[in-house]
Amino acid sequence: MRNRVVLAYSGGLDTSVSIRWIQEKYDMDVITLTIDLGQGRELEEIKHKAVTIGAIKAIVYDAKEMFVNHYVFPALQGGAIYEGEYPLATALGRPLIAGLLVDIARDEGAAAVAHGCTGKGNDQVRIDVAVKILAPRLQVIAPVREWRMTRDEEIKYAMANDIPIPVTQAKPYSVDQNLWGRSIEAGVLEDPAVEPPEDVYEWTVAPDRAPAAPQYVDIRFESGIPVALDGAEMEGVELIERLNQIAGQHGVGRIDHVENRLVGIKSREIYEAPAATVLHKAHQALEDLTLSKQQARFKTTVSREYADLIYNGLWFTSLHQDLRAFIASNQMHVTGTIRMKLWKGNCFVVGRTSPKSLYSFALATYDSGDQFDHNASVGFITVHGLAAQTQAQAQLIGPAAAAKELPVVVPPRVDRDALEVESADEGDDA
Repeated sequence: MRNRVVLAYSGGLDTSVSIRWIQEKYDMDVITLTIDLGQGRELEEIKHKAVTIGAIKAIVYDAKEMFVNHYVFPALQGGAIYEGEYPLATALGRPLIAGLLVDIARDEGAAAVAHGCTGKGNDQVRIDVAVKILAPRLQVIAPVREWRMTRDEEIKYAMANDIPIPVTQAKPYSVDQNLWGRSIEAGVLEDPAVEPPEDVYEWTVAPDRAPAAPQYVDIRFESGIPVALDGAEMEGVELIERLNQIAGQHGVGRIDHVENRLVGIKSREIYEAPAATVLHKAHQALEDLTLSKQQARFKTTVSREYADLIYNGLWFTSLHQDLRAFIASNQMHVTGTIRMKLWKGNCFVVGRTSPKSLYSFALATYDSGDQFDHNASVGFITVHGLAAQTQAQAQLIGPAAAAKELPVVVPPRVDRDALEVESADEGDDA
């Protein structure tokens, strides 16, 4: 019996060509694994297509709930947005795909797993590293990285071998999508000076064609996880699907980002992430209400590290466990409801309520109900400025600083000739 390989199969150009190429190059039987992360494609059709091309078995696995509950929502709690732009939809799917590849390979007695990642992308790192952590003895085959065909050559190979593909030379975009977002690259998008053509977008309407009237949505969180939309409790998959639809109708969630790839190059990426955009902004607003200043400030450091860890393919690491422990504690009281206004490609936070809120009206108001002790400010100001005042007197303002020609930070002198003075008694000498 020939050795077997489990191929992560999307039904797209790269993985469709890979089935035939692996058979020819490695003389192995190919089992395809198509994982449903909410990409919205006809999975039965993809399964049939894999067998038609030559796979000995085609497996479809519904992992939407696993994806949302164990990958997406932890990333949302962690505020994981790579370089302040990318909500990591594709990056979050890769460790899940790698883990399922390993499980199916073990079940099928396969000697290898394979994927359709390129040799200069991030996904090859994410999947290869995850597989080597989980199953060091499994061989990893990466056809696209090995054959080095251009996309035009792949298309010609597919046509020559009667492999049906959803890509044409007129529309050569590379697309990856799941519940959390959609990424589009290649073709004219490789020129960062070119505005993305409208045909790259599928989930969002152009903001100038969005409804004239705004739409308001209320999102309720419990411990940093969204659990209800407009008062209706729902599971994570349904909530994200519904919010993708609502926000997409208002043009919310388009991202045009030149990002720093793990392999050392810059890449122009187009993303659509309606639900992720709204949920991250709402989640941040709730943290502003429920976290202390110190918690919030330190959380920004953790969020950056967490986003980098996910982007760099280090999900199955001890550092991840450490960060998750902090995030779980940090999010305990991030509970409440945020009202969002969706309008013409924008989402605005317009309302916040929480039973764990640290906002006190009695302390914040300037009206008659003010309970803040204004007299306490005098002593606070003295203590707060004491160190700076002491240093200024001893070091910054004086002969020593002037002699060394240091850039002393002092206020400029008032130009009295430039003053316009109106006196009640014009006879007085100003």
